[in-house]
Amino acid sequence: MTTAQIGISVTIVVYLIGMLLIGVWCSKKNNDTGDFYLGGRKLGPFVTAMSAEASDMSSWLLMGLPGLAYLTGIADAGWTAIGLAIGTYINWLIVAKRIRLYTHVAGNSITIPDFFHNRFRDKSGLLMGLSAIVIIIFFIPYTASGFAACGKLFSSLFGVDYFWAMVISAIVIVGYTATGGFLAASTTDFIQSIIMSLALLVVLGFGVYSAGGIGAVLDNAKSLPGYLSMTQTYDPATGTASTYGALSSFSMLCWGLGYFGMPHILLRFMAIEDEKKLKLSRRVASTWVVISLFVALMIGVVGLGMTKAGNLAFLEGSTSETIIVRIADLLSQNGLVCAVLAGLILAGILASTMSTADSQLLAASSSVSENLIQGVFGKKMTVKQSMTCARLTLLGISIIGVFLARDPNSSVFNIVSFAWAGFGASFGPVVLFALFWRRTNRYGAIAGMFAGGVMVFVWKYLIAPMGGLWDIYELMPAFVIACLVIWIVSVLTPAPSEEITQEFDKVKALNAEE
Repeated sequence: MTTAQIGISVTIVVYLIGMLLIGVWCSKKNNDTGDFYLGGRKLGPFVTAMSAEASDMSSWLLMGLPGLAYLTGIADAGWTAIGLAIGTYINWLIVAKRIRLYTHVAGNSITIPDFFHNRFRDKSGLLMGLSAIVIIIFFIPYTASGFAACGKLFSSLFGVDYFWAMVISAIVIVGYTATGGFLAASTTDFIQSIIMSLALLVVLGFGVYSAGGIGAVLDNAKSLPGYLSMTQTYDPATGTASTYGALSSFSMLCWGLGYFGMPHILLRFMAIEDEKKLKLSRRVASTWVVISLFVALMIGVVGLGMTKAGNLAFLEGSTSETIIVRIADLLSQNGLVCAVLAGLILAGILASTMSTADSQLLAASSSVSENLIQGVFGKKMTVKQSMTCARLTLLGISIIGVFLARDPNSSVFNIVSFAWAGFGASFGPVVLFALFWRRTNRYGAIAGMFAGGVMVFVWKYLIAPMGGLWDIYELMPAFVIACLVIWIVSVLTPAPSEEITQEFDKVKALNAEE
């Protein structure tokens, strides 16, 4: 191995061992499933903020977004980033405190399916079961995207087999998550968000230097038709610009709608120790998201400038998502210190992947062990049996995720966008109506969740391929349909019981208190 590879390898190994040790340390604080799945509602404001955003951004921030900007310019990536920034702030502003209060009042719910079940008093178990199934369906490909990112990282850097690189990464993620549960996931996410931030800044600085300065980067970008436009996109195959219309822009802005339905983010809101500290969390989280998205987008632009300067070969298709890996590799050739910095950058990619995968695995495993096996099928288990079941479920989902991500040509951006739409349309409208509309009943919630999830598939695979006005991001139409269905079905079916409406009014009054 070269000096560069040794420096990188040692840095990454130290990082991975550190994550596993955190898992072991946190395992000592798990006394029951409430601790394992929600950390006993003891998270501080900074850990809440940074773990929520680290689990949100995933490998998409360090691979998907820069790769998209690198190939087509700032329009597609830019409108998506703006939508995410707006969605992040609104979610913290209107949902965070209310769901923290409501999940505590409604039977001390520790999972999103628990909350739906308790909020609507659904004795049939249908709402809980459907919620659990939705989580499993959409979290498995989401988790697969994280494993794919890890595989691409090590394969492109060291030339090792993509599949085995992905498997080893999955083993580490499963190891600390299964051991330490939610507290381990949140603590590691907090650390990983710091590493991600450092990685973004180091890559941007070195990239600008290698490309010949910010002036050279901008001159190159300006020379490409539509590359720096928010109303056009650049086609690298033909070297021409194509129109990026208002409908496409609005469609990408609608990425922000997805936040209202992301279980791994909503769980952070539910887990904070004091809802009064959410204001501080909101400010920290929103600031971090805006800066991180901007820097990630700029890395794509800078990366193309490095290609123009002859420091990087042109990256085609899904290989553009390895742009940060290539920059880190180039940095590592400048001595041991730079190799360690490169290792830190690559650890940042691992951090972005692991911080999301661990949260998703926890949410999915809780859906199976708590909501399906115990809640729907009525299988009684002891605390020890329940936690064992959760860990086995976590392992099983990981195996399926590895299988789905076995293709090295799979796109991280495309996988994440579909899973994001699935959660946003299935859970987002139900969460908002459950929190803010007193008249919502279980019939509307069930119908809306089903309609939103099905419409994501229908729009993506049947309607969008028709092209033209129909070729928009599936989250937007699916979200709208789900909202309409919830409203119509709730109005046409019996009103909620007095017990439910009184509980709603109690939460509303608590939320109004400062």
